[in-house]
Amino acid sequence: MKTFVPKKDDLERKWWLIDADGKVLGRLATQVAILLRGKKKPQFADFCDTGDFVIVINAEKINVTGKKLEDKVYYSHSGYPGGLKSETLKDLLQDKPEEVIRRAVWGMIPKNKLGRAIFKKLKVYRGPQHPHEAQKPQEYQF
Repeated sequence: MKTFVPKKDDLERKWWLIDADGKVLGRLATQVAILLRGKKKPQFADFCDTGDFVIVINAEKINVTGKKLEDKVYYSHSGYPGGLKSETLKDLLQDKPEEVIRRAVWGMIPKNKLGRAIFKKLKVYRGPQHPHEAQKPQEYQF
């Protein structure tokens, strides 16, 4: 049996619009990662980029369960001694709510050249406005 390799002509990339208002962060990120990778498509291949484009709006209205607002901490390091920085989920949601969704989705896709190409198809916006009306995105319900 030969390995199926999807060609560029076989792929039909769609644009999906997801409203994050009232959605739980982890469940939303899972669905976004599945759409970005193209795992629900019949021509899915794990070594090719077969996924769709995803637009997430209302990132500032995302919900989390439990005590994650105070307990969840995001770390970053500059690479220099003493360069460890930390920020709680509550602070990050106030300053950059788009970054919360990006980090959650990044944790669910491969960390390689393919994963970086897949991640570029994610567009996250703080409010209900987005500049992708020309692509005619379809509303995605889950």
